[in-house]
Amino acid sequence: MLKYILSLLVFITCFPAFSQVQVMDKIIATVGGELILLSELEEQFALALSQKGDIPQNARCGILEQLLTSKLLINQSKLDSIEVGDDEVENQLAARIDRILSFMNNDIKQFEEYYGQSVNDVKEQFRTDLKNQLLSEKMKGEIMKDITITPSEVKSFFSKIPKDSLPYFNSEVEIGEIVIVPKVNDIQRQITMNKLEGIRKRILENNEDFAVLAGKFSADGSAQTGGDLGWATRGKYVPEFEAAAYKLDTNEISEIVESQFGFHLIQLMGRRGNSIKVRHILLRPEITEEDFDIVRRKLDSIRTLIINDSISFSYSVKRFSYDKAQSYNNDGRMVNPVTGNTFFEVGDLDPDIYFAIDTLKVKGFTAPIELRDPSGEVQFHIIQLQSKTPPHKANLLQDYSKIQKASIESKKNEYINTWIDEKIGTTFIRLEQKYATCPNLDIWINQSRGAN
Repeated sequence: MLKYILSLLVFITCFPAFSQVQVMDKIIATVGGELILLSELEEQFALALSQKGDIPQNARCGILEQLLTSKLLINQSKLDSIEVGDDEVENQLAARIDRILSFMNNDIKQFEEYYGQSVNDVKEQFRTDLKNQLLSEKMKGEIMKDITITPSEVKSFFSKIPKDSLPYFNSEVEIGEIVIVPKVNDIQRQITMNKLEGIRKRILENNEDFAVLAGKFSADGSAQTGGDLGWATRGKYVPEFEAAAYKLDTNEISEIVESQFGFHLIQLMGRRGNSIKVRHILLRPEITEEDFDIVRRKLDSIRTLIINDSISFSYSVKRFSYDKAQSYNNDGRMVNPVTGNTFFEVGDLDPDIYFAIDTLKVKGFTAPIELRDPSGEVQFHIIQLQSKTPPHKANLLQDYSKIQKASIESKKNEYINTWIDEKIGTTFIRLEQKYATCPNLDIWINQSRGAN
């Protein structure tokens, strides 16, 4: 059986800087109604070379297998009428561009110099590839959507792992949190609103340039692009911002809009179907040390009540914690973004959290600690150490959830392998003869010979 990897070829996980590899293009394979071009193979080979520095020439065989598998999934998705909407593609493109720009401090000029193209040109170049990638992923999800695993299958999977091959897990902790975000006091709130109202008058009454003022005053990364947030569809922005933006006419400037990020002026720059292009000026009110002290005292009181068994931790989360924190809907438990579960190794913890819980006993609480979320917003937390495991070899008692996850991934892998083998046998395949020496492509080559 072929050893396919579950994470199939990702065409544009990040956009390669070398937009196109210069080759004399031709069709090297056909899978149903899908074609593989020599340029596709060479682009992926060049990308792998740029990432790893030194790869064997026969790496093309593995890359071609990934391309063939992806095209098989795309072909089947079309036969099964699986669709990817234009909005979904646009949202994915925008998200990937935004992610790249965030690494460049939202510097459009740096982006264009690096890629040798404008943002819109990059989007156009990769739109079809991304749509095909999403089709491939949807098809794979459809194939495996009903796969489940029973406890007996988990035990069977674990029993087949050689004892000397069992993984060794480092010490892990589970932690819960109660989060409170300091509120802006009325004086600072009014100061900020007055300042933003003054900026609005400068634009409307003095005809000053919105982009220039955004560059001077806006408190987020969009200041470097004159406040331009690009094109977006519904759901990208927080509700207050989105509601105000969609009510605007082209070139109209909103009244002051308050959101969790601060206060905004919004200008609608264009509308395209369900998509809008806006720019904004964001001002964040200053939160004073007195505001911080109010939150610290409140968290101290909550901590004392829990320790004295006057209220439960679970109740405290629902009653007091910030409802937009990830942990709020998980009974206060923090989820490890690396693994997706609630266990953290030391290396996965924020250093401030690690040092805060280092000397705690299980079920103990930290004093209030100050942290910042990804947007830079100050938040205060009290953290409970809910469990702690010593370093150990994997076992079902302590590590059932991890073993369960590994066993279902193994089952999915076997299932997709079988599905692919069966589909190859019923799909028109044509592969250029020069790749017949690739040992990993035997099943594709045999089907190709049958088609000739």
